[in-house]
Amino acid sequence: MPAHLTSLTGTAAVPAVVLASAVLHAVWNGLTHGLRDKLAGFTLISLASSACGAVLVCLAPLPEPAAWPYIAASAALQVAYQLLLLRAYQLGDFGQMYPTARGTSPVVVALVSTTLLGHSLPAGQALGIAVVACGLAGLAFADGIPGWAQLPALAAALGTGVMIASYTLVDGSGVRVSGSVFGYIAWLFLCQGLVLPLVAWARRGPALLTALRPFYGRGLAGGVLSLLAYGLVVWAQSRGDLSTIAALRETSIVFGALIGAIVFRERLGHRRIAASIAVLAGIAVLQLTSAS
Repeated sequence: MPAHLTSLTGTAAVPAVVLASAVLHAVWNGLTHGLRDKLAGFTLISLASSACGAVLVCLAPLPEPAAWPYIAASAALQVAYQLLLLRAYQLGDFGQMYPTARGTSPVVVALVSTTLLGHSLPAGQALGIAVVACGLAGLAFADGIPGWAQLPALAAALGTGVMIASYTLVDGSGVRVSGSVFGYIAWLFLCQGLVLPLVAWARRGPALLTALRPFYGRGLAGGVLSLLAYGLVVWAQSRGDLSTIAALRETSIVFGALIGAIVFRERLGHRRIAASIAVLAGIAVLQLTSAS
């Protein structure tokens, strides 16, 4: 990450950093969705993430002892997130699964932050999060209410959203006691990145190696983008409000909708456009109330 960002003590750069993370997140998910063999794609992404984590471990200071329980918990939650997201993409369409998974998170984060962690949530920020959540729901269900056959895919996507909210809350607390943002990120990706490849090997055995070959480029690129996207968010969490960051991060859904329309030729439609405008309006409310 650029040195001038790490030197900032205020929160002025947080919105821009989180929005950059949202773009990167939508891009790597789009790369993964475009692969025929999604298990192979997720495996390569995990391998690339763990390799980058291994390099950073050698360069970054060791996190404080208080951070290690958070790193272990977050790694487990991120493995569950990857498995659920993989299942959602195998069962459902990108245009519905991605916004459903991402849109669940800010609502859960806001509820848990205020009810269990005792964090304050001013009325203006609550309104902004509610508007963002409504816009995200509009994106998820722009094509109508899912039928019974789609319920397993929807359940996987909702479970993915709960996992996102869970590791967001864990990392938001863990990074603040780590003493090293880079060290926290490095060990987190090193620990969680090796699990999915082991799961894939258990399922396919040596045939997995053959399946990986056609997807090396996009899979490895997705892994690097994934690490960078989440690294930016963890940096922001060390400086900003968790609920606001969670909501801003979910603007990746807007970028995902654009990727779906431009790259995958999915129909955007008036409902998706209106929902995207609602998300942007919610972001504006969040920023105005945070700045006041």
